[in-house]
Amino acid sequence: MKVQIIVGSTRPGRATDRAAQWVAKTAVSSDAEYEVVDLRDYPLSFFDEPISPQYNPDRQASPETQKWLDKVSEADAYVIVTPEYNRSIPAILKNALDHLAFQMAHKPITVVSHGGNGGTQAHATLKLIIPQIQAVNIPANVYINGMAGMVFSEDGELNDELKSNPYGPQGALEGALKQLTQYAEALKPLRS
Repeated sequence: MKVQIIVGSTRPGRATDRAAQWVAKTAVSSDAEYEVVDLRDYPLSFFDEPISPQYNPDRQASPETQKWLDKVSEADAYVIVTPEYNRSIPAILKNALDHLAFQMAHKPITVVSHGGNGGTQAHATLKLIIPQIQAVNIPANVYINGMAGMVFSEDGELNDELKSNPYGPQGALEGALKQLTQYAEALKPLRS
């Protein structure tokens, strides 16, 4: 089983990549194969196709878009790691999702959000988007309250205060990753 950890921010000085490293380190003991997919490596123009990808059987994607579509197609499940920007998700993440047609169809997604109030409004935005790309938002998600740069070290280690909290993000992430692989297995017949 392949799981992609999508880094949902590309701005200079971001800390979302630290949160993604934390997810990858936590997932090491899993039977699934995890890969960090950084949107910095997939520069996409603003979505401006005349027809929605889901309704365009004759779509001719640009080479940059096709690279992104091919990468997303490889996975069976996803962890979207996102900050909250102005009570929503970063435009770069929304744009990347808008380029998709059926690459995430019948595949589960868990969200790791960070920011004020744990990035809950970023997650709320994704809860509206995920069904439209025909993916499944699993019940278990992770909310990290505060700026990720203060919560994670440069190499993606959770700070000691949060790490020692039995009800904190570490336990929530472990539960979410377990549930994510269970959903991926349960949804497998729909992807065949």
